[in-house]
Amino acid sequence: MTGPRLGLAVAKKSVRQATQRNRIKRLIRESFRRHRAVMAPMDMVILCKPGAQHFNNADLQQALERLWRRMSSQCEKSLSS
Repeated sequence: MTGPRLGLAVAKKSVRQATQRNRIKRLIRESFRRHRAVMAPMDMVILCKPGAQHFNNADLQQALERLWRRMSSQCEKSLSS
């Protein structure tokens, strides 16, 4: 594997308006690009929960920061075992 890869699943059932789905996907992709260099090579799929459209961009970015840190630490733990 060459590096981390990202898959997105932002369902219409979870986020009704296309503009909100696109905003969420854009924020996820942007955040992933910023953190990609320090991530271990892994495949990940990000699922969007219902109600995500109610969060502003700053809140979503903070949640993504926590997610990347958690995923990196879990990957390190599995590699060291």
